[in-house]
Amino acid sequence: MEPYRYFPGTIPLIVSVPHSGTYVPDAILDRFTPEAKPLPDTDWHVDRLYAFVRDMGAHMLVATHSRYVVDLNRDPSGQSLYPGKFTTGLCPTTLFTGSPIYREGHAPDAAEITARTQSYWQPYHEQLRTLIDAQIAQHGRCMLFDAHSIASRVPAFFEGQLPDLNLGTADGATVPAALAEKLISITQNSPYSSVYNGRFKGGYITRHYGNPELGVQAVQMELAQCNYMNESAPYAYDEAKARALQVVLAPLLEALKKEIIQ
Repeated sequence: MEPYRYFPGTIPLIVSVPHSGTYVPDAILDRFTPEAKPLPDTDWHVDRLYAFVRDMGAHMLVATHSRYVVDLNRDPSGQSLYPGKFTTGLCPTTLFTGSPIYREGHAPDAAEITARTQSYWQPYHEQLRTLIDAQIAQHGRCMLFDAHSIASRVPAFFEGQLPDLNLGTADGATVPAALAEKLISITQNSPYSSVYNGRFKGGYITRHYGNPELGVQAVQMELAQCNYMNESAPYAYDEAKARALQVVLAPLLEALKKEIIQ
C-alpha cells in the first residue's frame, strides 16, 4: 500500500492528515499486543471530517499507515516535542495509556526504525515538501493546516477533559498575530470550548514547515473526538455531531483560504 493518498487542489492551502491511517503491515501487526491491535490512538475519521476542504480547492494529503508504524508528526531525529512531558516517539512502543504496543521482545530495533522512516515517513514528507514548494513557486505563499484528533480524556497527556478545539501555532511562530486573532475569535464564538497554544502547540509538521518569512504559514488543530464520533471501539463516526462541528471548522478553513489568496 502507498504511504499516502493525495487529492490535488487549486489554491495554496494544504490540509495534512498524518494520523488517520489504519494500515499496519502483517509483519508488524503480528507483533502487537491485543490492546494495540484495535489501534486505539488513531485520529479516527479526520480525513472524512475535513473532506469538505476539497470543494474549497484545498490540496489534501492523507496518511494510509497507522501512527504505530511510524509517526509522521515526529522529528526523525527522535527529539521530543514536549521535553519533560510524556509523548510518543517516531516509532512508538507504548499506547497513550502507557501500555505496550508490542509483545515482549518484539519492539523495533534501530535498524527497523530506520527502514520504516525510509519507507513510510520520508515519502509523506517528500510529497508535502513538494506541494509546499509548488505553491510557493506558483502563488508566492502557502497555508498548511495539520489536522488531528484525540480522545477527550488522556490522563498521560493532560488532566480532566481536553478542550474541544485546540489550535497550535508553535506559540505564535507559524502565523501572523492578526490571523491568530481571527482564528481564536471563530473558536471562542462557537458552542465549543477552545484553547490556543495550550498542551498541543503544533507537532513536527507545524514547527518544521511553518515559516512565515519564507511564505509558509502553518496551523495545527487537535480536536476532541467526542464531538464527532464514538470514542469507544469500534470508533463509529457520528454524522450528526460531525455536521455540527463542521459548521465551526468550515469558517476556520475559509479564514485560512482568505488569508492566503487575498
